[in-house]
Parts: sequence; C-alpha cells; structure tokens
Amino acid sequence: MTLEEIRRRVAALPGNPTMWLAAVGLLVALIALAVAVTRTAAPTVAVGATGPVGPTAPVAGTSPTADSASTSPTVPTPTTTPATAPTAQATGDAPGAVVDCPAATIVVGTADELTAALEQAAAGTVVELRDGTYTGQFTGTAKGTADKPIYVCGGPGAVIDGGGVKKGYAFHLDGADHWRLLGFTVRNSQKGVMADRTNHSVISGLDVTQIGDEAIHLRKFSSDNLVENNTVSDTGRRRDKFGEGVYVGTANSNWQQITGGGPDTSDRNVIRGNTIRATTAEAIDIKEGTTGGTVAGNTFDGSALTGADSWVDVKGNDWTIRDNSGTHSPEDGFQTHQVYAGWGRGNTFTANKATVDGAGYGFHLAPVLSNRVACDNKATGAARGLSNTPCS
Repeated sequence: MTLEEIRRRVAALPGNPTMWLAAVGLLVALIALAVAVTRTAAPTVAVGATGPVGPTAPVAGTSPTADSASTSPTVPTPTTTPATAPTAQATGDAPGAVVDCPAATIVVGTADELTAALEQAAAGTVVELRDGTYTGQFTGTAKGTADKPIYVCGGPGAVIDGGGVKKGYAFHLDGADHWRLLGFTVRNSQKGVMADRTNHSVISGLDVTQIGDEAIHLRKFSSDNLVENNTVSDTGRRRDKFGEGVYVGTANSNWQQITGGGPDTSDRNVIRGNTIRATTAEAIDIKEGTTGGTVAGNTFDGSALTGADSWVDVKGNDWTIRDNSGTHSPEDGFQTHQVYAGWGRGNTFTANKATVDGAGYGFHLAPVLSNRVACDNKATGAARGLSNTPCS
C-alpha cells in the first residue's frame, strides 16, 4: 500500500484527518528508527566465521576461500618429515613431548665422516646420515644435556653395517648421556645397539636386523632411557640362546665382569611400541638387578623362538608390563623368574593379549612371590590356561 492510499483511507475515517495523519507519520518514523538500530547492531559475518571476530584461518595445506584469500594466505604443507617423532618419556623431557630431529649441524655420507662426527660431537650436535651404507663399528662417548641432546638421525636407507655377526657392536653408546638415535637401519653385527653407562637417551624408529646376539641392549647402569617404535628382527644368528630383541641389565653370572660384582642397576627404562619378530631368544629379557621399568604396547611374534620359551621374561623388580600383544610361543607368553635372591618380585601384568598357541600358560610366574596378573589380561591357545596363579 502506498502512502497516498494511506492518506485517503485515514481521511475517510471519522474524526480529525490531520490528527490521524500525524499519528501515522509518527508510527512510520518509529519503525524506520528500529530497523536502522537493528542493522547497526548485527553486522554480516563472513562465510566460514566462527564468531563476530571474523572468518577462520584456512587449514594448513589447503586453498583459502574467497572470503579469506586476501587476509589469510595458505600455509604450505612441508615437503619433508622428521626422521622419527617418538614420544618422550623417561628421558628427562616433559611427558608427552615430541622428539624430532632438528636441523643438522653435521651431514655425513661415509663411514669415515660418521666416525669423525661422533668424535667431535658435543651437546647440541645433530648428525644427519645421508642414505648409503656405513660399514664399521661406531661409538658415541660425548655427553649431551637435557636442553641440548646429541642426535644421530637418518632414514631407513641410511644403513650402519657392523661387518659381520661374530664380533662387535654396530653402534655403541658408551657413557653417552642424552643421545637421540633416530630412524636409521642397523644390521649385520654381533650386537646391534649397545648402551653402557648411558642415561636419558632415546633409541627410536630404528630397524635393527640380521644380528648375531641381541638387537638392543641397555647395560652397565644405563637408566631412564626410552626404546620406542623400533622394528627388531632376525637375531640370534651367532647363537640362538643369545638372540634377544631388547635386553635390559646383566645376568648375575656376569656382574663381576660388567659391574665389579654388584647388581646392574639399569633402572626406570621404558620399552614401548616396538615390533619384535624372528628372534631366537626372548623378545624382551629383563635381568635381575633392574627396577621400576615399563614394557608397554609392544608386538611380539615368537615363531622363531628356539633359545627361549616365552616372549617376555622378567627377573627384575617392580616392572609394569601392560598392553602388549604376542603370538606363537613354544611354551608361555610372559614369565617371571627368581634367579637371584631378592629379585623377580613386585612385577605387574595388565591388559596384555597372549595368543600363545603353545604348551604352557599365558602368564607363568615362577615363583609367584608378589608378582600379579590382572584379570584384564587375555590368553588364547595356551594349553594350561591364563596363568599359574589366580588373576587379581
């Protein structure tokens, strides 16, 4: 309806037309004022906005929308990734932190260059291994710090070859605290990675294979280390009973030689997220004298076991063994033993899955002592059942 039509109809009303017209004019003015105020208080929000502050930034690696292109440029996706990114624990780093390989301070491509780099290493050194084969036995002795670890990083194509399974360590950390060995391959040596008197170090993302004895060994008072996300296979090529995947501590029969006679207190080490297969001895062997470590989230395949009868054997005290999964064992899945007085106690097994396909138990505690098998553990294919002691 037009304004002229409104005037005619108002004029036809009884009473004073001038007074009616004045009233209508006042009403129209009030409506116009309300509309103007509403538009001022409620501005248009751009497409993609999360609130009155404006549009959201585009996701990294995606094209910006038309609304945000002029003010929010695309963040490019990196073209390279770090060698590995293990979660830090038992290393002096904040829980949940991510250990990446920083920019290299030294790049090497030959065995001689790697030897020289390790000799010159100091806190904060980052050694990058180019792809290729580094034949020899290599040792790190420098000490990093919590703020400035020493890194040796490479991809799977960077191969440290020990030159034969009869003798020597492919990579030896000897008194070398706060090291990070990340991402490369270790093969063809008597022992793969040996850590002596090494603390707060990380061994992560390595492929350790074709080894004469054990693949990774923490020994001689090596504590608070993290062994994580490694792939271990084809051990025991020199002698099957020595072909462990990960070995912590020292057998009491060797204490005199290794520690001067006392227990090898390699304590609070964490072994998690590793895939361990084709080992002739235990996937993980935890020796008497060690205390307070964790074995978590590992995967075992015992199809090649000939020098042992379980995936995990715990002879230390107060270890936590949780969320691991194993298949194929000739006897038991998990074991404890007391081979030296006062040891083999206080160990807890929880939320593990044992697909044994063997003649024994899922969990065999020998003796039971104060060790505990929680009722959330599972065992299938174990001829003698879940455990030799009731779960609790």
